[in-house]
Amino acid sequence: MGGESTTRTAPRSGSTGTAQAGGSRLGHRLSGLAVALGLVMFLGGFVWGALIYRPYTVPTSSMTPTIDIGDRVLAEKVDGGEVKRGDVVVFRDKDWVANAKVVKRVVAVGGDTVSCCTDGKLTVNGKQIDEPYLPEGSLAEIKNFPTVTVPEGRLFLLGDERQGSLDSTAHLTDAARGTVARDAVSARVDAVVWPMKGMLKRPTGFEALGALSQPGPLRAIGLLIAAGAVLVLGGGAYGPVAKRLGRSRARG
Repeated sequence: MGGESTTRTAPRSGSTGTAQAGGSRLGHRLSGLAVALGLVMFLGGFVWGALIYRPYTVPTSSMTPTIDIGDRVLAEKVDGGEVKRGDVVVFRDKDWVANAKVVKRVVAVGGDTVSCCTDGKLTVNGKQIDEPYLPEGSLAEIKNFPTVTVPEGRLFLLGDERQGSLDSTAHLTDAARGTVARDAVSARVDAVVWPMKGMLKRPTGFEALGALSQPGPLRAIGLLIAAGAVLVLGGGAYGPVAKRLGRSRARG
């Protein structure tokens, strides 16, 4: 006993034990990086979408079943010169509706000849158009619809609910014979987001007449936002999960 010390030196493992209990330093750095990158992706996706897309609420049933009354849609801002056959567009024409925007489908462009109907189908440039987006069991047949040649720089538009749509056929006696100027178009509808119906189906019936419009970057924006959210949640969860695992190992 004489002179022999009973004091024992504690192992120098304080910092290591803390790191193990709450995760390694490298893990914390990587989780912080994941959160930062995730925030950039998440917020960047929303900013990208806000710059390109505009939301609209459709007030009528003229585009049923593609777009029902009260549906919320996202429409990509486009120049009227980009519009092609089959596009569902947002436009404003004071001769149609004063102080309000209208949503219809483009079925013919400048230089086209459009008529109805042959065996119940819309005819553009002599070709019968398959339109699977029409209400099930309905025909494209519209009464009193003479052949119309669309002037250059203008569009001929119809609603998908042909029997109740106030579209180009309701304005055939106007000076423009129901057509709308391309520069009246402000956006092209990409998707119905409320209720969540998703992206509009491609109007493949018009492919034989020319190239169709390509969908906008909405899917890419959605993936960017989703990936950002995953990184933020995953990075934020690293610390608590690592700490719980460390405690479990210590008890073991």
